[in-house]
Amino acid sequence: MRAMVLKSIGGPLELERRSTPIPNAGEVLLRVTACAVCRTDLHIIDGELPDIHLPIVPGHEIVGLIEACGEGVELTIGSRVGVPWLGYTCGHCFYCEHDQENLCDHAEFTGYQRDGGYADYVVADARYCFTLPESLTDVQAAPLLCAGLIGYRSLRMAGDAKRVGIYGFGAAAHIVTQVALWQGREVFAFTRKDDFTAQKFARSLGVHWAGGSDDRPPYELDAAMIFAPVGALVPLALKATRKGGVVVCGGIHMSDIPQFPYSSLWGERQIRSVANLTRADAEEFLALAPQVPVRTHTQAFPLTEANIALEKLRSGELSGAAVLVP
Repeated sequence: MRAMVLKSIGGPLELERRSTPIPNAGEVLLRVTACAVCRTDLHIIDGELPDIHLPIVPGHEIVGLIEACGEGVELTIGSRVGVPWLGYTCGHCFYCEHDQENLCDHAEFTGYQRDGGYADYVVADARYCFTLPESLTDVQAAPLLCAGLIGYRSLRMAGDAKRVGIYGFGAAAHIVTQVALWQGREVFAFTRKDDFTAQKFARSLGVHWAGGSDDRPPYELDAAMIFAPVGALVPLALKATRKGGVVVCGGIHMSDIPQFPYSSLWGERQIRSVANLTRADAEEFLALAPQVPVRTHTQAFPLTEANIALEKLRSGELSGAAVLVP
């Protein structure tokens, strides 16, 4: 099989020929049909996350067909499933026992500690394989497995906020915007300064306002969600958020948050982060997506053009999500 492999931090992915893996007990072998490209993949490539297992095959928004099952797996060969970022949990640590498996002390993550979907085949823990909406093609469904899930968990942490700001209008933002509007919320999109293409894209989805990240929206926000990995956005979001509001940081990595006056936080404003996801998140969101219905905006690339797709993501050239197709 072919795999795009990260062999050194900061280096390009290299095409490698490997033997097709064999699933162990509790695992399935998937023939990958699509794998979306996520900013977290860039954080791994750039060495911004700790304890990266090298060499590693990135990719954690995987759509595939089950080709083989290990012992004890009851899934059906030939079924289409999705594999997300959270790839394994221990089931017995404090967090697993208190319905917080996303914080598991011994978790393993797809494309980080476990080889991911930038390949023809991938092995996955059957417990973390999910049925996907039949209404979406493989390419359309792939971004739901991280951008969609993290966006949805971030929105849940915003509570019943009516006016929601979104900072960083990429893959996660364009999905969660559709959900928030369907729920009857007002959405305010914040992009890089003078990124009129992203602002136009946001308006095409029906947001109530779009502007630069340092602009003040026409109304105070009840909540803000930050998907760009830029710590300087936190004080800006706080200033745009009303007393009692919440700022949700939706990324796994962010640059340092600069010093800001306590007055920006005062008034019972909150800052909180989103970490990973739970199986309940996945089941709930994937059942909800067809009701909205969520329509992902994607650009497909051959597997061997993974480096090109990653650079387009890095440079901000993409509207929506890049998806690799083996």
